[in-house]
Amino acid sequence: MHLSNLVAGLALASSVIAAPSKPKDECKDDSLYKAMQQRGRSFIGTAVTLRNESRETEIINQEFNSMTPENAMKWESTEPSRGNFTFEDADRHVAFARKNKLQIHCHTLVWHSQLPLWVSNGNFTNATLIQVMEDHIKALATRWKGACTRWDVVNEALNENGTYRESVWLNTIGEAYIPIAFRLAKKYDNKAKLFYNDYNLEFNAEKTAGAARIVKLIQSYGVKIDGVGYQGHVTSEDTPTAPAPAPEQKVLEAALRATADLGVDVAYTEIDVRLNTPVTAASEAAQVATWQRMAASCLAVKKCIGMTVWGISDKYSWIPGVFAGEGSALLWDEKYEKKPSYAGFLKGITGKKN
Repeated sequence: MHLSNLVAGLALASSVIAAPSKPKDECKDDSLYKAMQQRGRSFIGTAVTLRNESRETEIINQEFNSMTPENAMKWESTEPSRGNFTFEDADRHVAFARKNKLQIHCHTLVWHSQLPLWVSNGNFTNATLIQVMEDHIKALATRWKGACTRWDVVNEALNENGTYRESVWLNTIGEAYIPIAFRLAKKYDNKAKLFYNDYNLEFNAEKTAGAARIVKLIQSYGVKIDGVGYQGHVTSEDTPTAPAPAPEQKVLEAALRATADLGVDVAYTEIDVRLNTPVTAASEAAQVATWQRMAASCLAVKKCIGMTVWGISDKYSWIPGVFAGEGSALLWDEKYEKKPSYAGFLKGITGKKN
């Protein structure tokens, strides 16, 4: 859709209302989101790419009350050329969430990756790039205003040592691009909760300190930030691609509190727990324990409002394609059967010993 036709498209946005949480039922230890609500928290979600898999819809309705569109709302998917907005796929995901009464964690507005070349190689001036950012945020935030429960406003702005990642945003605008993005998101959607989102924050190390610095930076501009998303792409053992396995629970809790103590909510936003394949009995046991302590760490921190897993079935996981020799990272196997990790994750939520 071209920007000049956006007015017609906004009719859809005006008809979109906030998707309510599913009714709070008695917890029967057979549903992740019901167990989470029983503990007084908001949501358990999953990343969603709509495909012809009826079993996924069944699992979503049973287990989850929130969803994150996996790719449909990213810049390359929604504005492939300047002013040319392509909302059809994202609209399908919003409609799916409304039909199934799901919260939507909308993902993502400003990111260095999956960015079309017209932005990353545009050689824009500071002022023009800010205008490009505003046009994009305005188009997306207004279209789904009232539908997005939360927005990942800025995604992955940090290096592993906690310094800012090189990007067209940083190189052209400077660190101010981060509070500017949050100000614009608030301007065009004053309903959604606004999050900073990043990976490897779970280790309570330099990158975690960088996230805390970002929260303080945004706040110093007098701009509202509502939360920090800790992605949670972790391993349960040493692998060739991991700096270290997921840390112990006390470290996970300390990492969450590093930003929660600044007055913002926190959430695990993209959890998967990969290991070396093929899986052994010992590696599977370690994986189950990792899922359990990830969940338990969230429940130990009052401002941890929810958790999202990055997909349902190993059948469609991104892990094997990106991390060769690693996999089995999700809660359901390729035949949509629950894995032992499901029980571990649920046990971490409920806090039950058996």
